[in-house]
Amino acid sequence: MMDYSASKAFILDKLERNLPTDLYYHGLHHTRDVLATTQVLCEEEKIDAHNTILLKTAALYHDAGFLRHHFNHEVLGCEIVREYLPEFGYTKTDIEKICGMIMSTKIPQSPKNNLEKILCDADLDYLGRSDFKLIGDTLYKELKAYEVIDTEERWNRMQVHFLEKHRFFTKTNQQKRRSGKLAHLAALRQVVAAYDDMV
Repeated sequence: MMDYSASKAFILDKLERNLPTDLYYHGLHHTRDVLATTQVLCEEEKIDAHNTILLKTAALYHDAGFLRHHFNHEVLGCEIVREYLPEFGYTKTDIEKICGMIMSTKIPQSPKNNLEKILCDADLDYLGRSDFKLIGDTLYKELKAYEVIDTEERWNRMQVHFLEKHRFFTKTNQQKRRSGKLAHLAALRQVVAAYDDMV
């Protein structure tokens, strides 16, 4: 019998104690946000009770790999899932389903079934929300800390490119978030156009 509550308490404690402090975006707050959004999407998309638990577990563990390293964190997250979830009564089949969901969130996202689509949309739900700029700023700060990008201009160009390529997969987020995302993209295109005008 799956003990979701115990698996949740276990990973939230680990994330709270051991995540690097310079994960300004991929911190515990992000995991909690993805979990809350996953719950909403499960209801909206009418997911059954068993798969809802699997999805919520995947949401909790999808960035757990950052406990080990910031590179390839999805693969590392699956290692953690395979190592610990058997202790909480998750079957091998359920664990592999969860790993499929976690791996599908790797950018560019590649969901192969409905459960994976839900986790992908929950992970990037903020792209179509009013707190887009606020959350984006934390990702910019994190990427600078890890020397992935160096300037705000590069960051804004990266965001335009990312938003142009991104798509929501669930009917719920296509209806709820797509227009907000397109508005953010339009605003960012204006910012980038201003850089080009200065050349």
